[in-house]
Amino acid sequence: MNFQQLRSVRETVRRGFNLTEVAQVLHTSQPGVSRQIRELETELGVEIFVRAGKRLTGLTAPGATILPIVERLLQEADNLKRAGDDYAGQGKGTLVIAATHSQARYALPTAVRDFRATHPNVQLRLHQGSPKQVAELLLEGEADLGVATALIAHYPELVALPCYRWTHSVIVPAGHELARDAERGAPLTLERLAAFPLITYEPGYTGRSQIDEAFSQKGLALELVLSAMDADVIKTYVELGMGVGIIASMAYDEQRDPGLRAIDARHLFATNMTHVGLRRGAYLRDYVYDFIRTFAAPLDRELVDRALAAPVGVVVEP
Repeated sequence: MNFQQLRSVRETVRRGFNLTEVAQVLHTSQPGVSRQIRELETELGVEIFVRAGKRLTGLTAPGATILPIVERLLQEADNLKRAGDDYAGQGKGTLVIAATHSQARYALPTAVRDFRATHPNVQLRLHQGSPKQVAELLLEGEADLGVATALIAHYPELVALPCYRWTHSVIVPAGHELARDAERGAPLTLERLAAFPLITYEPGYTGRSQIDEAFSQKGLALELVLSAMDADVIKTYVELGMGVGIIASMAYDEQRDPGLRAIDARHLFATNMTHVGLRRGAYLRDYVYDFIRTFAAPLDRELVDRALAAPVGVVVEP
């Protein structure tokens, strides 16, 4: 039994049983992957995969039992390397952060700047994507930590640490009738908002579910003319007069967005919670703890360790 055999099994499942993709990921040949799998099956005395001719189509019952063990073995091997690097590297290494667009653009920059000032020998790599992609990067061990609002807390293999709450704002061009209403002190209602074409986030991004839920509970249609992943894109089209925008409040800056006006919408949509996500069982290098503390001061090392050790489903609050 060797690690290449274990990696071949793990990647076969991750790549949807497509051995061509597995071979590319592992930098080997498709026959080489098949051989590694066959050798492991022979050694274990069971078939791990269901086969249709030469194709692999799924996991057998023994395979479903074996896969979590394979995952744990490979994770612990990775933990061994990280632990060695921690002591040998003396503060050197790479920190990989996966984050949604809004978090990367508006929430992380200050923490990245401050961390860089105190850890000049740590190379930072930032991957942006949807909440689902952030979770997948964590699950696959491709990221040390993730920052997102939605989904992270729904994966039992991940630990979700609550960081901060945030709300939505409605944005309109300067001089828009909703801006004039706000200046007169007229409260913004969902009914009033629903009278305009709207621009907001795509489903799955930046609290979109809270927006959908609010309109649904009122029995109102959400008339979207455009949806996007990025608040900057939404603001661009609002400035063009295409519609009224709904964005995360942190994405609006009066100096940066002089052509827009923001109207507080916290009374219309439920509050959102941003989480730092970590993979259960992963070894965290010292500078990972330091970055988490820099980003969210209440999340010190003791609290992070308690959260990692807590049973699935138990949320450890700062």
